[in-house]
Amino acid sequence: MIPFRYAHAAGTNARRLVDACAARLAPVGDEPPGGLGFLYVSDQLANELPEILTRLKVLTGTADWVGSVGAGICATGQEYYGVPGIAAMIADIAPADYHLVETVREDLSGFKSRHEDWRLKSGSRFGIVHADPRNNNVPDIVEGIATAIDGFLVGGISSSRRHPLQIAGDITMGGVSGVLLSDNVSVATALSQSCSLIGTKHLITRANGNIIHELDGRPALTVFKEEIGDLLARDLKRIEGFIFVAAPVRGSDTGDYMVRHIVGIDQPNELIAISENVSAGRSIQFCRRDAPAAEEDLVRMIVGLKQRANTPPRGAVYFSCVARGPNLFGTESRELKLIKRELGDVPLVGFFCYGEISNDRLYGYTGVLTLFL
Repeated sequence: MIPFRYAHAAGTNARRLVDACAARLAPVGDEPPGGLGFLYVSDQLANELPEILTRLKVLTGTADWVGSVGAGICATGQEYYGVPGIAAMIADIAPADYHLVETVREDLSGFKSRHEDWRLKSGSRFGIVHADPRNNNVPDIVEGIATAIDGFLVGGISSSRRHPLQIAGDITMGGVSGVLLSDNVSVATALSQSCSLIGTKHLITRANGNIIHELDGRPALTVFKEEIGDLLARDLKRIEGFIFVAAPVRGSDTGDYMVRHIVGIDQPNELIAISENVSAGRSIQFCRRDAPAAEEDLVRMIVGLKQRANTPPRGAVYFSCVARGPNLFGTESRELKLIKRELGDVPLVGFFCYGEISNDRLYGYTGVLTLFL
């Protein structure tokens, strides 16, 4: 199978970047124009995204694009973090095999009526989506779309510090948008964690909203201090950005979990507040941010994904947390170079997100890799 066309470039002149990318994205020989485009631009270029998108459409002959703005963007073996850059890929997918999803901002009642006929005809149960961080309903919208298509979503939340724009045909914002793919488009996807579990699972025995009062019938902070060790327990300020809560995913046969922040500690009352409402009867575990473990898990994930795919991929999209990349793996594009080392020279584009989407839920501190087969 022929790999997808892709290109990436960095620089301060947006038009030159577009022209450089378009030259590599142009059809070769008798290859027809069209296909489905994926476009990711760094937030320094957010104001120029409308012009960038319009010019790419004209120069490549590809009319339909999806994508997002990010604090950093991903390409094969290369990260553009904190610098103006573009990463674009044109997937050789027939128009009948994809279906753009306009922005869903809150009400899902009309989603099925707009997309159900195409979904049933195409057998679609997979979508790639991008979301606006300013919409507090994003987790519910993602779950609702996944339920409506009875399928699986991947994607990320825009991470621009200026304008968190998305692309779904045209420029959009305010909710969740993207594309559904028919069952003629073969994909394989997997998720990698940045944190390693510590201690054992604990049962929440008393909680109120996002505040955990008791774990295993004991004061929550007492249990927490025992798990993190005496050094950190003596100075709880040191846990910030290092220790988190891992919420196990119910029904997961792979030990999957969602990382949630510890947002407050009440030492006199021995309470812990986290970034999600919880209730008695749920289990949690604590975890720590761990660069060596993250590298090991990323390699494990790619090896397993290649085994499942059992064929060379034509292209890939990657959604990684803003806390990963240079903030976890170090400089020199190490995270993307690790992926290239394990996956090979596969066309890949993506961006660093404020939250990653996999299946029907929102994650943090993860990397979500999807291969087109």
